[in-house]
Amino acid sequence: LNRNDMAGITFLTSGLGGMSGAQPKAATICGAIGIIAEVSEAALEKRLSQGWVKEKVTSVDECINRIREARKNKETTSIAFLGNVVALWEALAKIAEETGETLIDLGSDQTSCHNPFNGGYYPVQLSFEEANKMMVEDPDKFKSLVQESLCRQIKAINTLSKKGLRFWDYGNSFLLEASRAGADVMQPNGKAFTYPSYVEDIMGDIFSLGFGPFRWVCTSGKSEDLDLTDEIAASVIEELLEKAPKESKLQFQDNLLWIKSAKENKLVVGSQARILYADAVGRNCIAQAFNDAVREGKLSGPVNISRDHHDVSGTDSPYRETSNIRDGSMF
Repeated sequence: LNRNDMAGITFLTSGLGGMSGAQPKAATICGAIGIIAEVSEAALEKRLSQGWVKEKVTSVDECINRIREARKNKETTSIAFLGNVVALWEALAKIAEETGETLIDLGSDQTSCHNPFNGGYYPVQLSFEEANKMMVEDPDKFKSLVQESLCRQIKAINTLSKKGLRFWDYGNSFLLEASRAGADVMQPNGKAFTYPSYVEDIMGDIFSLGFGPFRWVCTSGKSEDLDLTDEIAASVIEELLEKAPKESKLQFQDNLLWIKSAKENKLVVGSQARILYADAVGRNCIAQAFNDAVREGKLSGPVNISRDHHDVSGTDSPYRETSNIRDGSMF
């Protein structure tokens, strides 16, 4: 979008279970409006009660009205829509076609499309309960409805993309399964998807600068130790930011925002752990600062430093991270 201010920007996606629960937090930390569809009321209510999402709406009309209001007021919020995301995509596409009003700026999908026919993706034609029943009793029919639903979803996304939507695959095999269903997601040469994987589109530049995920765990299990490591990491990043080359400044700024916002967003689930992105210099400086704090008794116990699964050495999945390589070997 070529902008730093995300006020009034809307991001539509789906999935509030498992790792996808982080999507609403990401949107609000950036200052945007996140809309996350979820077909399971139990999963939605869990995320709502935990504070991972701020609001709940239960109909397409209610959701669209809330989006309009949030955009107008440039709110920072996350809205959980109890329903199928395809119904919402189609309604938004219809509005855009009939009135020219575009309500979504960014889009993705984080349903479990690596397992689309066994509960990873719920077709729009069925209720949640009906789908759970059919996938067991009539799996062939269920597969047919899933593929029809994927085609409908892509059709709506294509309509909005022509009007300015920026859409990307989240690395969940969404585009792969859509292509297998016969959806219009291939470039004319037949050797690349129309939409990029977020690793290619977003993470590629970050990785090329040497930035990758840097994780640590406070072995004391004390929240106050985690708070101090946040402060230490922020202080190190602020120092590095002053001398950082132009290409890296934005990454340091983003991670400074992240680490300063982490505590208030209550992101800890289990271990007193944190993760941020840093380059080799940043990792070394933060690690050394942690060591100093342990040695000086400021931290009550050791800090375990590790990496994340999403490091540069783990980006070799042909349908996601390298899906648009020129020779077309993924196909």
